[in-house]
Amino acid sequence: MANLGFVGLGVMGSEMVLRLLAKGHVVTGYNRTQSKAARLIDAGMKWAGSPREVAAATDFTFSMVTNSSALETIVDGPDGIIAGLSSGKVLIDMSTVSPEFSRSVAAKCRAKGADMVDAPVSGSVITLQEGKLSVMVGGRKASFDRILPLLLDIGPKVTYVGENGLALVMKIAANLSLAVQMLAFSEGVLLAEKSGISRQVAVEVLTNSAIASPMVKYRGPFVLQLPAAAWFNVNMMQKDMLLALDLGRALDVPMPTTAITNEFLTSARGMGLVHEDFAVLFDVLASMSGVKR
Repeated sequence: MANLGFVGLGVMGSEMVLRLLAKGHVVTGYNRTQSKAARLIDAGMKWAGSPREVAAATDFTFSMVTNSSALETIVDGPDGIIAGLSSGKVLIDMSTVSPEFSRSVAAKCRAKGADMVDAPVSGSVITLQEGKLSVMVGGRKASFDRILPLLLDIGPKVTYVGENGLALVMKIAANLSLAVQMLAFSEGVLLAEKSGISRQVAVEVLTNSAIASPMVKYRGPFVLQLPAAAWFNVNMMQKDMLLALDLGRALDVPMPTTAITNEFLTSARGMGLVHEDFAVLFDVLASMSGVKR
């Protein structure tokens, strides 16, 4: 049993807290909107009044927020996580943010005698609930060894990638492929549908074919019916695509399929679909093809 903190209790963060509580850990949490944490408090999570209070009260603090700006908000300032850190403590940031910004946060943590690792995840809420989440970790190996048992309580696959920021690079590399795959899958479905094959049959065949990656299997059916609540919306996916394009330019890696898919995400935004799951890429291409959902 460990004394853990968690800042950022969104959909994924909340599910992680529930798993950690179920494993017997003591968890102290904070979220900007306390009402969203009600079920976690009912499940045994302690509440703190600020990110600083979370870090001060615990040995290991997890954080999971939407972007670099949100991470800056919870780590910096008199009420931020860094203000609550002291020697020996570790910040485990699971947000998908700029690798360079993450490294700057790690440097601030080390200035307090603490440490930080970036530990983004691959998978969805369903993957997490099924106990199949994959975690990537970048940072000092000694810190990785300390937190490994905790991460294994969240997901069964934990991989040490290398120094700070590299796990984020790996996450960005994975996420760009999700959107590209979704667009390619949509092309295949629409080609079949306009040839006279029912959409349902096309989805059934493709999700049981050689192209059926795990992502295609669980998100492919969304071309038949979008989920009531987005697993990963257009705004979040485009954030990751832009991070990928920035890295590509910095490293001289051409990213043609990422660039094209990013434009389709921009089209989705223009169509008012920003809060839908990124599987709505199908709707953008369908509209261009003269096909109605």
